[in-house]
Amino acid sequence: MSDGVETDRTESDEQRLEAELLERREAALAHVVKFGDPVLKSVASPVESFGPELRAEVERMIAIMRDGMGVGLAATQLGVLRRLLVFQAGPDGEPTALVNPVVEWSSEDGSIAEEGCLSLPRVSMDVERPLHIRVAGRDAEGERIEIGASGLEARVLQHEIDHLDGILILDRTSRDQRRGALRALREGGSYSPPGEHDGEDDGELREPRTDA
Repeated sequence: MSDGVETDRTESDEQRLEAELLERREAALAHVVKFGDPVLKSVASPVESFGPELRAEVERMIAIMRDGMGVGLAATQLGVLRRLLVFQAGPDGEPTALVNPVVEWSSEDGSIAEEGCLSLPRVSMDVERPLHIRVAGRDAEGERIEIGASGLEARVLQHEIDHLDGILILDRTSRDQRRGALRALREGGSYSPPGEHDGEDDGELREPRTDA
């Protein structure tokens, strides 16, 4: 078999895999509540019972998060007003469920990063958050857990806990970026922050974009 034929076959396999991943992502995102649904501005209620039903919901959320290529997902994003979230900060991270999460401590040190959201299609905006946090809650079995998080993991957790409190990244960004993102959402367009920080060192600590 010639190198040319082998290359064509490899490229064909890669294209097929990419198409399958995109199809799975679209199917997953069909379950996610989108901008405009009042549930996204609602405060979730504490989870009071632990058992097979909750574990099944956790597994469903993890599957949707992974197929949707997100790094986190809150139950409210699926239209379920329960204080439950799942997250996986990075491809090598272990998917984790957190029930009734509470931020017990956050650092004074902060950072700015571009955040996207599975519930806000095709828009992203700059959000400043504490760089380090400590979160307490329960796992899917009801056992108490405590998580000390920094960087991306801290950002994802804060993003998802915001969802449980009815807060969106639209509420955390600057007025100008909020205006631009809202216009894009209403018109079915796209929006990302202007590149005013590109190549500049303005003393602010910035992180890579986050989608949750």
